[in-house]
Parts: sequence; structure tokens; C-alpha cells
Amino acid sequence: MKQLMTGNEAIARGAYEAGLMFASAYPGTPSTEILENLSLYKDALYSEWAPNEKVALEAAIGASLAGVRSLAAMKHVGVNVAADPLFTFAYTGVNGGCVLVSADDPGLHSSQNEQDNRNYAAAAHVLMIEPSDSAEAKAYTKLAFELSEKFDTPVLLRVTTRLCHSKSIVELEDRQEKEPVAYEKRIRKYVTTPANAKVLRKNLKDRLALITEYSNACELNKAEYNDTKVGVISAGVAYQYAKEVFGEDASYLKLGLTYPMPMDLIKEFASRVDKLYVVEELDPYIENHLKMAGIECIGKDLIPEMYELNPDIVRQAVFGGEAAEAEEKPLEAVVRPPSLCAGCPHRGFFYALSKRKNVMVTGDIGCYTLGSAPPLNTTDMVICMGASISAGHGAAKAFRMTGRDTKVVSVIGDSTFFHSGVTSLMDVLYNKGSNVVVIMDNRITGMTGHQENPGSGYTLMGEEAHEVDIPMLCRAMGLKEENLYQVNPLLLDECNRVLDEALGKDEPCVIITRWPCVLKKFSAADKSEFDLSPKKCTIDQDKCKKCRMCVKTGCPAIYSGEQVEINAGTCTGCGLCKQVCPFDAIS
Repeated sequence: MKQLMTGNEAIARGAYEAGLMFASAYPGTPSTEILENLSLYKDALYSEWAPNEKVALEAAIGASLAGVRSLAAMKHVGVNVAADPLFTFAYTGVNGGCVLVSADDPGLHSSQNEQDNRNYAAAAHVLMIEPSDSAEAKAYTKLAFELSEKFDTPVLLRVTTRLCHSKSIVELEDRQEKEPVAYEKRIRKYVTTPANAKVLRKNLKDRLALITEYSNACELNKAEYNDTKVGVISAGVAYQYAKEVFGEDASYLKLGLTYPMPMDLIKEFASRVDKLYVVEELDPYIENHLKMAGIECIGKDLIPEMYELNPDIVRQAVFGGEAAEAEEKPLEAVVRPPSLCAGCPHRGFFYALSKRKNVMVTGDIGCYTLGSAPPLNTTDMVICMGASISAGHGAAKAFRMTGRDTKVVSVIGDSTFFHSGVTSLMDVLYNKGSNVVVIMDNRITGMTGHQENPGSGYTLMGEEAHEVDIPMLCRAMGLKEENLYQVNPLLLDECNRVLDEALGKDEPCVIITRWPCVLKKFSAADKSEFDLSPKKCTIDQDKCKKCRMCVKTGCPAIYSGEQVEINAGTCTGCGLCKQVCPFDAIS
């Protein structure tokens, strides 16, 4: 049976067919759909959302050592979080096969940075494979588990946004059940004390020599000889771009196993072509290996080193001239920057916060990052998951030490708080900080598409779960009861009151805004706790003075022309515009 699949769907299918038993991940574009699709196979395997990527990989490691095939999936920046266990896991090796999927994001489609995680394979010394389409994504995932067990190593399956989300034909096969490997207590293999780790380090080197031998002979790395005047070495989705640009006028060395690099195969290919190009996205990873081996090639001196490639970019870089023009269309969509949705519970609190002077707002990763956008212009900085609280703590300490009276407000979402904000808040409370921490609890993981989290009441597999009590957790870490506030973020008077009170104190305060995401499928608990009955706002044009205070909320349901109007199709009746109107023109 053949089916059109995205790369993420194909990875999930490949893992299922390979006999996967345990999967864990933290949602992050472009990797999210891997676990969402694995959860559909719940009769055959177990899958879960972890609080963060480090925990996800550690759980997968535990399952591997217990003898079953396991997988952890994450976006590229998630590997930064999971790097600690990854580097040690490379030393210990596996029991059941274990695959780590790194979904890189060339072009920063949905990320705060652009990094090339092929470098992680070389740094950690783990076998790495790179598929170039959905069919290979499925096949390589299955092979990854076999290679993991064959060479006693975790395998890094590196994919990119274009592969994760584009579709191609995949041939489906039956699941092959994998008998669990017996667990044996092996202290010298799995307990990385310095004495044991020294031996494991030597074993790792020996293991890499065996994988290198395999890399030079395996079908994953193969030469395609056509005209030998031009040769192209490429890997991953960049290989597809190269094939489209150079066509049959070139020979190709397609690399599927890219760490350890098959240098013997590369040298042979280079010796048989007159002119050699390396086509790869982001860092000169392959190119550097060639140049260190003394092989002349053309790479990043022509091919851009930043952002996502496509055939037009490669064609223009290599052959010059203008990129092919797209067919002219009579109508073009208006370019609109992302914004908080109409009715978003974050907007009201950000509006109140935007009116405060002499306040630094440290932000985090999530929908609420958009609080930095006009017209709210609230957030001053965003670094990485969980950093809003700890960076805010450092800033508040610095302001105090230098005699400045600037206050700091740190904004973080509920899922991000569970991810890495808990330890940051612990730092503030332990070290007597003074920033005001705002935990925006919209009852779901919003930005990545409504995945469950430890505070949502459900697991990835749809089972009811205990909810983490955020107020109780804050108190357990040492927050004073009088410094803990819970507000409805849609009520401006309430937001203003607690902000004034918290900013007036010189000790840690936590404000929890609690209202469900307007796009969420409301649970029975949501419906019982919140008034979610349908509402719409309307403007009385006779009362409206066109002051446009409502427009300054940034709500996309409000538009301003000759008169200010509210789009009934997108308005959710949150009432923020009604509260800011000075002429009582909105009802």
C-alpha cells in the first residue's frame, strides 16, 4: 500500500514498523507531528509528551537500557537542552535501539535561531543519518534502529523543516515486532564514573572505526555517475535541490550516513570528476571534511551559508543570472505579520503591562512572544525556553546594584514554565530576587498546536491525568502567600490592580493569568470553570468618536478605515475593546 506522507508522518510510520515500544518528546516545530502520529499507534506502543527535551531523551535512554526500541524527537534548539544526556549516552551505548530525531529549521520559519545540528553528531560522536524525502524518512528510521543495535550507539536522525512538512509517496509495510533485549546489570557499561568512562571513551573510538568502515560501503552513501565533468556531493533535502539544478549533466555522491563521514568513498568520487561542488544547507559541514582531507571543492564560496536553500537559490549561486520568475497572479495576498488571535487571553494583560513606565519585560518562547509586536510593543527581550525568569532575575539584580529603580516583569507560558521555568523561579526565590513573574496559563501548549502538558489534565494518548497545581508549586518553592496573585487576564481593572501591587513590592511576586486559549477545544473542566458562552462586540457608530483606542489593543478583529468596525466573523467577545473605549461606544 502506498500513501502520500509528510516526512514527520513517515518517521512515525517507520518507527512503528520497526517495532518501536517507547517514544517521548517535547512539542516544537518542525518536529511536533512525529509524536502526534505515533500516538495513533497506541495499541502497539507507548508515547508521551515530556516536560522538556532533556527529560524526553533521558526517558528514551531508560527505555533503551531496559531493552526496548525507543525514540525521542525534538526541534533543533531542543537538542541544546538534551545535550547533557546525549553526550554521555554516546559513551554507554544502548541495549534496545534508540533514535534521536533532530528537526532543524533552516530559514527560521518558527525558531529563535538557525543552527546546524549535524555538528552535534560530530561533537558527541554518534552515528548520524539524513533522509532526503518521505520515503527515505521511513526507510532510514527503520534502519536507524538496526544500526543503533548493530553498533551499540544512539543514532541521530537529522531532518529539516522542508522534509518534515513536504509530502511524497511512501510504501507502507507491516510492523515487525521486536523481542525486548534482556536487561543485565552492567555497572562498567552504564555507570559513568570517571574510571568507567575512561574505558568507555576508548570503546567509543573503536566503535567509530567500525561505523566508518560501514559508512564507506553502505547503500546509504552511493555514487551516481553521469557526466564526470561536474560532480556534486550533497545530503538531505539539499540533494533534491542539486538534482533539480544540475540534472543529468553531473554525477552525484548522495550521502545518507553523514557521521562518521565516508572519506574513502568521497576521495574515490572526487578523483573521478573534473569539478566538484558541495551543495548543503547552513554550515559547511561536508565541505570542511573535504578541505581537511585536501580535496578541492566549491561550496560556501558560492552557496549561501544562511537560511533555507531552494533550487532557484542554488541555480543562481552556481550559474548566475536571475531566479526564474513565478507565474504572475492577478491577486496577491496582503502580507500580514503574526499577531495574537482575536480573543487571546494574553492581550488584555499585555495591554495593561504596556502602560507601565520604567519597566523591563523579559519574554519567553510561545504565543506571548508576540507581545513584542506593535501596537503593544511590550516585550524587551526573548532568549530561549525558560530564560524569561532567570534573565529577569539577573537584570533585576543588576538594576539594584547600580542604583536604578527600573522594575522587571518576566512573562512565561504554562507549558514553558513546566519546561524550564520552574528551576528559574526557584533561582529567584532562593537568591532573594525581586522580579515579578507572570505565568500565562492558557490551559494548553498553544504555539505548537494545542499539545497536552502537565497542567492540562490529559496525556498525549488521551488519558485523564493529574494537573500540576501552579499556585501550590510556587508556594512549595518558598513564594509568600501574599505575593501570589491569580487574575482573569480579560479584565483590565483586575490586571492593573495586581500589577500595581506587585510592582510596588521589593521581593518576588508571581501573577498567574488563567483563561483558556480561544482556539482550544474546551474540556468539561474548562466549561465548568470559565464562562465560555459565545459573545460578539459591536460598535455604536453614533457614539464612536474615532479615537481608535480600541485599535491600539492590536485585536485583528478590529479594523480602521473611514470608521472603526469590528469583524463579527472573527470577534470572540472577549470585551477588551469595550473596556478601553472612553466613550462607551462598544457593547
